[in-house]
Amino acid sequence: MGTFLFLMFAVWGAAVGAWFLVSKYVKSSDMDRIKARLIGTSKAKKSGKKKSDPSQPQVIQTIETSKNKFAQMLVDKYQWGPKLGMYLDQAGLKWTPARLVHLTLVLLLGGTAFGWLMLPIPKWLAIILGVAAASGPSLFVYKKRAIRLKRFEELFPETLEFVSRSMRAGHAFSVSLEMIHREFQEPVAGEFRRTFEEHNLGLPLDVALEKLAGRIPSLDVHFFVSAVLLQKRTGGNLAEILDKLAYVIRERFKLRGRIRAVSAHGRMTATALSLIPIAVAVLMFYTNPDYVKFFFTDDTGNIMLGSAVALQLIGYAVMKQIVKIEV
Repeated sequence: MGTFLFLMFAVWGAAVGAWFLVSKYVKSSDMDRIKARLIGTSKAKKSGKKKSDPSQPQVIQTIETSKNKFAQMLVDKYQWGPKLGMYLDQAGLKWTPARLVHLTLVLLLGGTAFGWLMLPIPKWLAIILGVAAASGPSLFVYKKRAIRLKRFEELFPETLEFVSRSMRAGHAFSVSLEMIHREFQEPVAGEFRRTFEEHNLGLPLDVALEKLAGRIPSLDVHFFVSAVLLQKRTGGNLAEILDKLAYVIRERFKLRGRIRAVSAHGRMTATALSLIPIAVAVLMFYTNPDYVKFFFTDDTGNIMLGSAVALQLIGYAVMKQIVKIEV
């Protein structure tokens, strides 16, 4: 009974940690609604099977069918394809959603089997080892996505100024988009080249820009798309608007840096408070192993250890949210 309760607490804690890592992407928030309003779209509630939208033609297909039938069946059954495909696209990976699911399942089974058969540990620890191994692909994609989006935001102000200078020199807006991929590095070059190719293949410019805003979950990109679409409908000096937008983005970067400096103490405190129990447990394991074994061999110890791990994860998530300030 104690082992079951501990396993339940451990899985619950792992679920809380996974939710904390992907909450920015999965959970809809006020920021998502603001972005939708900026580009003039609204997210309608969908029920049943999804129907193709003729106003959003798919010029360039990025999601392919995987050869792994079981993983592809899971993706199709639970409709993970669009969301996982967008997530992998934002990370700059050429994986299919089924491949990510396949890797997760293989590592789950492999890690559990390795701990169950090869290591002298309790069975519930083998299951936890499998869950930890299965989280590897998702963590890798999450890290790659965060690095790529951060790099895009760093290059985006300079990109806007380049488009502004190009338009002042007499080039059309679409030509300026085509020149970006020759003058800038990834991921800016690849994203704007994809937008230009979609427009060049017949997709309307407003739809191509809306697809760009959908691929890059950045408020700055949505402001850029909104400014271009508004200028297309009403007229105005787009080059001046882009210059001011680049200035605003750089000022926000400066403000974000000041906030990170002010909140550094809180972030260091959260990290220290989370690492202290782990360090104490390791020291106790070497100095008094009989005392530590109580948490692994006794039913009451299992419950206490599971509760401690779950509460530690929840506390870390709460502290991270406290020091997190959106700019």
